[in-house]
Amino acid sequence: MLPYHRQLKHSARALRGHLTDAELKLWLWLWLWLRLRLRLRRKQIYGWQFYRQKPLGSYIVDFYCPAARLVVEVGGWGQHLLPADKAADQRRDAYLKGLGLRVLRFDNRQVRLETDAVVEVIAGVSINPPSPL
Repeated sequence: MLPYHRQLKHSARALRGHLTDAELKLWLWLWLWLRLRLRLRRKQIYGWQFYRQKPLGSYIVDFYCPAARLVVEVGGWGQHLLPADKAADQRRDAYLKGLGLRVLRFDNRQVRLETDAVVEVIAGVSINPPSPL
């Protein structure tokens, strides 16, 4: 199991109950896409479980698939555009990559308007998980 700060567990649970529209749409589309196309149980791509609002280290990631060592982040409209926000995202990504994880980032607009393409990208990356550290 990857390390995380236990005090984030409560916040992660609260965030799971308050997903953004884009996060919720992606979560539901992952479920529908998998049921229709792959005929697997919900919350799985190629048999792998996805968790939402998962604490990892000092962060809470939007979606995490341990089997594929994949993190999927969905950013809000206008978020992460300022230099300070971009730098924080780069530090976060570097930390997660240091744990041997891959990070995919999508903005809310992509998820809302190009949901099928977003799911295809996620499924495509998940096919070849990185080698264990």
